[in-house]
Amino acid sequence: MKKGLLLLKWIFVCFIFSLLISCTNIHPTNTTTYSYNQALNPNRFNEDFASRLPPEMDTNGKKMVLVDPNVHAWGAYDQDGHLVRAGIATAGGATCPPDDPAPDCRTGVGTFHITSMRGEDCYSKVYPKPHGGGLMPYCMYFNNGEALHGSPDNVVIEANVSHGCVRMRIQDAQWMQENFAQVGTTVKVLPYNS
Repeated sequence: MKKGLLLLKWIFVCFIFSLLISCTNIHPTNTTTYSYNQALNPNRFNEDFASRLPPEMDTNGKKMVLVDPNVHAWGAYDQDGHLVRAGIATAGGATCPPDDPAPDCRTGVGTFHITSMRGEDCYSKVYPKPHGGGLMPYCMYFNNGEALHGSPDNVVIEANVSHGCVRMRIQDAQWMQENFAQVGTTVKVLPYNS
């Protein structure tokens, strides 16, 4: 009985430890850690991300997606330049995740256009290294291999820690793909502050 109880305690401790490890992203050159509490706190999605972006922008009479890595937000602007929806965005980091030897994984800055889109079955052919297979539901490619895409809530946080893509909540990416974006839609990524 004591051995069984001891084994049960050991399994519980290992489970808690694995949860803590899976919610921590430590980069070897820049010890950037996002907290376990942030990754599991569902209230972070209740933030008013629209208030972090301009309510209107010059979109040259076309729909546009704005990504601001400094305020960790994306916004969808209609052809009249009005912000119609916004949400949390996790852009690429100044240092790459541990599985990527590149020195910098920041999302490309500038004005791009969506070149291709895939549905809920979209996945990465590159990440995680070395074979790919990472799920990227409702992906919308705009800059070579960079895309706006859905990700599980535990990795959509207010920090720039991706390989270069812009992570969004899955329901936001689905909304964007089904109701707003199409091939040719403008994507503007603002410069990083640092």
